[in-house]
Amino acid sequence: MIIPAIDLIDGNVVRLYQGDYEQKTQYQLAPVDVVHNYADQGAQWLHIVDLTGAKDTDKRQLSLIKDMVATNRMQFQCGGGIRSEQDVQQLLDIGVARVVIGSLAVKEPELVQSWMQKYGAQHFVLALDININDAGEKRIATHGWQQDSGVELSTLLQSYLAFGVEQVLCTDISKDGTLQGPNHALYQEMVQKFPAVNWQASGGIGSLNDIEQLKPTKVQGVILGRALLEGKFTVAQAIELWQNQGAQ
Repeated sequence: MIIPAIDLIDGNVVRLYQGDYEQKTQYQLAPVDVVHNYADQGAQWLHIVDLTGAKDTDKRQLSLIKDMVATNRMQFQCGGGIRSEQDVQQLLDIGVARVVIGSLAVKEPELVQSWMQKYGAQHFVLALDININDAGEKRIATHGWQQDSGVELSTLLQSYLAFGVEQVLCTDISKDGTLQGPNHALYQEMVQKFPAVNWQASGGIGSLNDIEQLKPTKVQGVILGRALLEGKFTVAQAIELWQNQGAQ
């Protein structure tokens, strides 16, 4: 499935380069208009990152996100600094279908696993950002990629399997925001190793060819951000390609 992504700071649509708030591009787009535009092109899901809420949970953009969800044009997965059960509850209460959890899933897995038991694993996405070192270890980075958790991707996922984890959004940090192409080998390996998980590929996708090359990896979702905002291709083109590839 093609999943367009939208990053929000203070009500504005933005993109960060490799997670750096100092390297921000702001787009003259109204978030609710983006929802309608992408839905008109056939998108069934939207991935929302609340960058304001990630910095300060007291400033989470709940009113704006609620307005986006209230369009009823598609389903939404949303994250950005989820640190407490209240954060989870607030998003679910306004109609977000899946809450995206990053750093906390690594730092406090027992807490996140308890939420999965309480609310249902289907309502969560683990967003795991990784650095691959020279030894080939896939180490998860946290806190906006500023810290190496020391935790290996496969090790963490093993602990979540018993709690029914369904969705994992995996980003190779070295690829994110570069439009230089995704890490195909990473996704192929992870899909084979964890076939019960629905993998969402994120980072580096800059062309329709990049999407085409992801198809053999059998990822279930492709997150598209900067490429759409910069007009490299459209949501409709990406969906058509993905569906045609799937029919082959």
